[in-house]
Amino acid sequence: MADTAHTSPPPDRTALPQPSAVRSLLRLWPFARPVRVRLFTAAFVGVLASCIGLVIPLVLKWMVDGPVAERDPGGVWLGGAYLLLLGVAEALLFGLRRRLVARPLAGVEAAMRDALYRHLQRLPVAFHDRWSSGQLLSRGTTDLQLVRLFLAFPLTFLLVNATTILVGAVLLLVQRWSLGLVLLAPVVPLMVLCSVFEAKYGRAARRTQDQLGDLTTVVEESVLGIRVIKGFGRHRSQARAFRELTHALRTSELRKARLLAWILGFNTTLPEIAIGGALVLGTLQVADGVLSAGTLVAFLSTALALRWPVESIGFLLAMGNEAATASDRYFEVMDVPAVDVPGTDAPGAGVPGTGAPGTGAPDTDAPDRRPSATERPIPQDPALKEPALKEPAAQEPAAQDPASAGTGGLVFSGVEFRYPDAPPDSPPLLKDITLHIRPGETMALVGATGSGKTTLTALVPRLYDPTAGRISLDGRDLATLGRDEVRALVAVAFEEPTLFSATVAENVLMGGERAQESDLGRALAVAQAEGFVGALPEGSATQVGEQGLSLSGGQRQRLALARAVVGRPRFLILDDPLSALDVHTEALVEAALRRVLATTTALVVAHRPSTVLLADRVALLSGGRIAAVGTHHQLLRDNPEYTALMSGEGEAAR
Repeated sequence: MADTAHTSPPPDRTALPQPSAVRSLLRLWPFARPVRVRLFTAAFVGVLASCIGLVIPLVLKWMVDGPVAERDPGGVWLGGAYLLLLGVAEALLFGLRRRLVARPLAGVEAAMRDALYRHLQRLPVAFHDRWSSGQLLSRGTTDLQLVRLFLAFPLTFLLVNATTILVGAVLLLVQRWSLGLVLLAPVVPLMVLCSVFEAKYGRAARRTQDQLGDLTTVVEESVLGIRVIKGFGRHRSQARAFRELTHALRTSELRKARLLAWILGFNTTLPEIAIGGALVLGTLQVADGVLSAGTLVAFLSTALALRWPVESIGFLLAMGNEAATASDRYFEVMDVPAVDVPGTDAPGAGVPGTGAPGTGAPDTDAPDRRPSATERPIPQDPALKEPALKEPAAQEPAAQDPASAGTGGLVFSGVEFRYPDAPPDSPPLLKDITLHIRPGETMALVGATGSGKTTLTALVPRLYDPTAGRISLDGRDLATLGRDEVRALVAVAFEEPTLFSATVAENVLMGGERAQESDLGRALAVAQAEGFVGALPEGSATQVGEQGLSLSGGQRQRLALARAVVGRPRFLILDDPLSALDVHTEALVEAALRRVLATTTALVVAHRPSTVLLADRVALLSGGRIAAVGTHHQLLRDNPEYTALMSGEGEAAR
């Protein structure tokens, strides 16, 4: 059975101080840089269109004080033509602005999504242990849509509206400074209100987006676990949990709506009061003859033209804050050090304790590793591949000295491991693991549930890196090898087989980059899968569906085993690969698997004697340490703990 990893949810950041929205949005610049020319052009076009709108009041002033006052129909028609041309020009410029940003910003969103996906593939397994899939999905979908919408609309219009307000304020003061001061009076209180609104809305937006991620997780788990939900009649409890999350999300959305209504109300009311006051004061000045009617019309038209830019400030700030929190959530993932960075293939790169990027662990957390110079080769034993039932003259020690074990094969030297998010004072899950699996040898790993078997096997393909000690493959320190190179040498079949929404052939051939159709047939034969695969509607071209749930557990496990052996790996790690098979199929798979194991160096997690008999030797893992090493019959004779495990008493006692 799989060992349980120490996991914890990602940190709750809603209670932490949030970075400024501007700083968060500036982090998007590397993605926007390739389309900066179009963005700047679109902003310029938007400003130009907005300024054209401010010219319209000046034309109205000319018409009222000129042709209208002088009763000149020709001048009125000319003024109308000017207004029509200005209106058409404004509309065309706004359409051009939209066209300029649509295609490039779709590309920016696609580039960010692609970067996120590639980064997720390179993050350590410990990261995926802690983060729910729903949170990651929401960052790659909803959050990136918010970022694209911000770049397409609010970003441009924050600049356009700010410029419009500034130019309009100058025009108001030039036309009549006393009336201009009346209209500009609400500016200071609106700035204060917008500052308060921005802080509150930013926290509300963050809470909403995190809750949406949690809701996505529940929906995904309910779909993938529908058989369990239906089988145990848990649909009501799942529906109740879903309703609770949707209610919390609804509450947060309503809070956002209240905040937005509050700021929009103030942004509308204060300017309207100012316009009303300016209208009364301007009318009195026209009546006194100190102000022309045309100037009052132009003044009020300019004020009305500025009403939308002022009223939209709250709406644009809201969208900006949502985009800022989306950017924060996106970069929370992107900032996690990846396991493969430039220089990882160099000695010492990416190794805990070297301070290299991508380790996920600080320099002081990992003790020095034992140097490979302490190992020296020994002659290969020609009898290694004789049947596993052949017993040596004496039992081997539980912990071997790597100095005498040789540099070939798979060597664990003083390996220690604790999960990255485990409490610092907790004991390590694995302690001083010292073991040598000789070239071409098959070693069975046996231990009670929770003893660390699966965790130990996960260290070989570098799904995790040891906290201390070292692992070597054919004399090469595993930590000095790039993960691509490691995974070309090592193949793994996990106890819980995972299949993808692809064909049978695609799922199996995933195990070997250069695997061909001939390798597919050989791998299916080893896993005794050619029979049921041939009976599928389209044979190996049949789509297996999401998670391979259209297949039985044993069929999925056999395909996972075929995937592990298809690439003829130098090292093979099998985590209880036959647990879901019936006795007859298990015997057939074992017979075929013996031929594969004869050509590779293998570590096999085993719980049943039939699987143990595939191995040349057996290592007993107990309490996080290698307690004994020997053949199956030897350990049955000399080790009571091993005898209890093989008879089932050890597991029953637990």
